[in-house]
Amino acid sequence: MSAREFLTRKQAGALGEGVAAQYLLSKGFKIVERNYLKPWGEIDLVCEKENTVRFVEVKSVSVVDFSRERLYEPEALVDIRKLRKVARTACLYMEEKRDKREFQIDVVGVLLNRETKVARCRLIEQALEGNL
Repeated sequence: MSAREFLTRKQAGALGEGVAAQYLLSKGFKIVERNYLKPWGEIDLVCEKENTVRFVEVKSVSVVDFSRERLYEPEALVDIRKLRKVARTACLYMEEKRDKREFQIDVVGVLLNRETKVARCRLIEQALEGNL
């Protein structure tokens, strides 16, 4: 694939999830599970940090260059409906695992630069706090 070709949504999503996982590892997170899938919803990354389970929604956008980075905020594309769906799936995950710990919903926005093959990440912690 040449640098000028667009990534499909699926390719950008898979690449973004991998980048987000590496980013979170560098921030002290432990990746417990990837792509937890149920008929009613999916969680991109299930992580742990400081004895809290973190359910992470990853949103990726492929851009040509970072000079217009301020125009792209992939994390802002995760709306309240999506966050609530992740929260419902997270509750079921915790019940299924019989895990009584605290949990939270986080979002990682990933900007993928097609030309330089560089990525930038932004972490929004407790993205659903107060919005249930």
